[in-house]
Amino acid sequence: MMPALLDTDILSELLKQKNPVVVQKAAAYLVQHGQFALSALSRYEMLRGLLDKQATSALAKFAIFCQQSLILSVTDVVLDRAADLWVLAGRQGRPRSDADLLIAATALEHGRALVTGNTQHFSWIPGLTLEDWRIP
Repeated sequence: MMPALLDTDILSELLKQKNPVVVQKAAAYLVQHGQFALSALSRYEMLRGLLDKQATSALAKFAIFCQQSLILSVTDVVLDRAADLWVLAGRQGRPRSDADLLIAATALEHGRALVTGNTQHFSWIPGLTLEDWRIP
């Protein structure tokens, strides 16, 4: 199992601990790699959702999760790579979701597979390895 970056959807499922397949694959990943990694953008997406819901206990749980995880910044190099992907998406007639492109660019820049349940959003991106932890 190669080093991975959690997309926001899988991160949410992992924190809820309701999908046994995701929980099992996450546990196996931790045994091998020692910690999870996520983009600062996924941290932002999770944080804003929890704040909006005023989910106090989930916010506390998420804060601990973040302290134990590697949070990869959105650097100029990541922004440049995402911009290239944005242009490519437009030329191929694909959606240009900035959040998805920044998360994909972060995974590419750090040589990590992207763990997502939204593989159709990312399958067109050259060089990006995808894993769906929802699939047994």
